[in-house]
Amino acid sequence: MSINATLFVQAIVFLILVLFTMKFVWPPIVKALDERAQKIADGLAAADRAKSELSAANQRVEKELSQTRNETAARLADADRRAQAIVEEAKARASEEAQKIITAAQAEAKQQVVQAREALREQVAVLAVKGAEQILRKEVNAGVHADLLNRLKTEL
Repeated sequence: MSINATLFVQAIVFLILVLFTMKFVWPPIVKALDERAQKIADGLAAADRAKSELSAANQRVEKELSQTRNETAARLADADRRAQAIVEEAKARASEEAQKIITAAQAEAKQQVVQAREALREQVAVLAVKGAEQILRKEVNAGVHADLLNRLKTEL
């Protein structure tokens, strides 16, 4: 065989191989590459969506944290106000109670002073009667001289 015929046969075989490859081998490879490219594109799109969703979720979390902090601060302020009000109310009640106790103690002290004066008057009257008895050397009748003794008590 000549070199031209060999070259020609090799060209035909190469052409048949190219046609066979283009007809049967190349489409599955292209299809696999297209599918792979589509998967990669879908993955990148999903990553972008996830990234935007993550950003939105972070914003929602920050917003809720901010609201929670504000609510907590408001509740703490309210609790402080309530505590101050309770303390002030307790102080007012304690002051009123102390005033009542002081008033009661003063009234009791006045009553005891009056009782002590009465008892002292009684004792002075008895001593005056005994002194007058000894001066007069006779017994003074308390029933008869009750008016005199009452005047003496009031003068003392």
